[in-house]
Amino acid sequence: MNTFFDSFKNHFLISMPHLNDPHFEHTVIYLCEHTKEGAMGIIINRPANVEFSELATHLDMQIDQPQIAAEPIYNGGPVEAERGFILHTSDKVWDNSLRVTDEVSLSASLEALQDIAQGTGPEAFRITLGCAGWDAGQLEAEITSNDWLVCEADLDVLFHTPSDMQFTAATQVLGIDMARLSPDIGHG
Repeated sequence: MNTFFDSFKNHFLISMPHLNDPHFEHTVIYLCEHTKEGAMGIIINRPANVEFSELATHLDMQIDQPQIAAEPIYNGGPVEAERGFILHTSDKVWDNSLRVTDEVSLSASLEALQDIAQGTGPEAFRITLGCAGWDAGQLEAEITSNDWLVCEADLDVLFHTPSDMQFTAATQVLGIDMARLSPDIGHG
């Protein structure tokens, strides 16, 4: 039995062209946690057609920074789709923040949203509704089936690349042109 486990925490999962699951087609996922028990990540390139101002109104929260009002909210994945998650730089963290790396954290608190609305939040962030999750062995099986490309996360792609360009930017981290990939690679 192979007891070796390689965590893909702090990596991007890039969906392969043949992945036709509507939740994950043409997505880039940032993996926040990956253990033998399972994995959890946030889709970073799927805007939800909701702006922060709408979320703030729903939460009865005042926005003190006008530029924050138009900040898009993203579909982070099909798991807990009504729950908010904030993927952000670690220059600001809260008591319940999960520190993914020294540079990236994940929070899910109202306090984090209030700080963002007041302009006292982290330098860079992405607010999502929902997340992506895998049971033990599920992600590894999907990677083995060529459903995902895996590469180390790039902070510029994560926080400073427009969502409509993140898929291409993430594949360029690997030096790959997805338009040239066949869904049959490795399956002769």
